[in-house]
Amino acid sequence: MLTTDDLRFFAAIARASSLAAAARDLNVSPPAVTQRLRALEARLRVHLVDRSGRHLTLTDEGELLAERGRQVLEGLSEIDDALAERRGAVRGHLRIVAPLGFGRRYVAPVVAAFQAEHSELKIDLVLSDRLGGAPGSSNWDLAIHVGDREHTAPGLIMRNLAPNARWACAAPSYLSRRGVPETPGALRAHACIALRENDEDVTLWRFQSASAAEERIRIEPDLASNDGEVVRRWALAGCGIIVRSEWDLVDDVRAGRLVRLLENYRLPAAPVVALLGARRQARAARTGRFLDALQRSLEPVPWR
Repeated sequence: MLTTDDLRFFAAIARASSLAAAARDLNVSPPAVTQRLRALEARLRVHLVDRSGRHLTLTDEGELLAERGRQVLEGLSEIDDALAERRGAVRGHLRIVAPLGFGRRYVAPVVAAFQAEHSELKIDLVLSDRLGGAPGSSNWDLAIHVGDREHTAPGLIMRNLAPNARWACAAPSYLSRRGVPETPGALRAHACIALRENDEDVTLWRFQSASAAEERIRIEPDLASNDGEVVRRWALAGCGIIVRSEWDLVDDVRAGRLVRLLENYRLPAAPVVALLGARRQARAARTGRFLDALQRSLEPVPWR
């Protein structure tokens, strides 16, 4: 007979790329994982994992056990959450994914304070600038996203957290050398820096004038990086013009380290939102309370 420990063990194997990775996830040795997997297969009298290649692959029976096991564990977790909520407790395991820079500055402090307030709760915070479909999978409870929502995975529930604009900026040292662009079209004669942090078309900069006419500029970046902090530092060093989130540039603009450009034009907004998979919305106690805490930390909006 299967136990919940068996289901949790096999869930770790199902989400891992190898038995060694599963061992790290379970905090045991690889031989211990191999031995327990063999014992489980012998007890069930089925072959669950194909280990012939470098990466493990679930057999049809393994896929069945992983999917049904996930449903059972989610059901048990929902019951546990509901009972904990009845007595006013927040417990369980909360998994959050957030962008690197924004996550460090605004999400991580709330995570630490929330866990200190709810000591029965365990929280994993993973910082990544590639959202992908993570929050719709079984690995995450919610994702914090900054930017164009057209590029998020379908089927997710969205909650607005804070407004956030995009600004075009450059350092005074750059502008003294190359001049100040007065129109979006003038950017073609300037050194531009691209941030490749998600699936957006990052070399197409879209500006909207007061008359609502849109002007699209295809830049040819002299510099590009997938790290927002690197891009910001290049701009501060006078290497070129960047388009970046208001939350990340506001301190430098106020201090005069960067200058806002083309203020008569608007770039597409990059609102801060929380994304949740529809299945996980039923387990709202820990997720909802954390989002409430995060929302409070963003009111009033810190960068405004």
